[in-house]
Amino acid sequence: MTSAGTDGSKPARGFPWLVLVVGLAAFATLVALGTWQVNRLAWKEGLIATIDERIGSAPLPLAEVERIYAATGDVDYRPVELHGTYRNDRESFFLATWKGASGFFVYTPLELPDGRSILVNRGFVPFDRKDPATRPEGQTGGEVEIVGLARNPLVAKPSWIVPDNDLAKNVFYWKDMAAMAARAGVDPARLVPFFVDAGTAPNPGGLPAGGVTMVDMPNNHLQYAVTWYGLAAALVAVLVVFIRGRVRPRP
Repeated sequence: MTSAGTDGSKPARGFPWLVLVVGLAAFATLVALGTWQVNRLAWKEGLIATIDERIGSAPLPLAEVERIYAATGDVDYRPVELHGTYRNDRESFFLATWKGASGFFVYTPLELPDGRSILVNRGFVPFDRKDPATRPEGQTGGEVEIVGLARNPLVAKPSWIVPDNDLAKNVFYWKDMAAMAARAGVDPARLVPFFVDAGTAPNPGGLPAGGVTMVDMPNNHLQYAVTWYGLAAALVAVLVVFIRGRVRPRP
């Protein structure tokens, strides 16, 4: 039986080393997560500033944007101007939602004067206007001038959650440039290696509705960092109270 102290108190219990070690490991993890979010915040702010600067710049000729892509591999959201002839008989359809309506973005090969092709997102059509026969006015013939935004290709399907593209039905769930080009009969060696989203210039008949590029860059990293750092501070307070309670002599 443990004897009491001269003042009538009981001896302190053993120091909780295991709790301290686990608590410090958890604290280090929380601080690391907070610091990672701070770094992500700086990266996201830089990315948003870059996109804003690009979108606000003057359109470049296609040849210049191609040179930039060859040098950097990144032309996302750069304004570009080009001209050519749409191959309307070779459209591909990307499942999309636009202004609350469901339907498709229409990707059409644009044949350039040098014989190469580039895939252009002409814009949105509702489900019931997928068939080109329902929108003949928009099947523009002859050479057209386009001002739009260059978009980088995807190297792979963005997530396992995204369904596989249904080539039999000509419905794409992710922008597989190689599959779109193959379906359109475009020689990969004569394909410009990035997309273009057409601008807001109206198409005859109103469809496809252009200017569908969505720039949505949520930036919640500051809130996440504050949360992780706050949890780390709360953990320290809990550890201090717990350890003091264990090592202080009990009355």
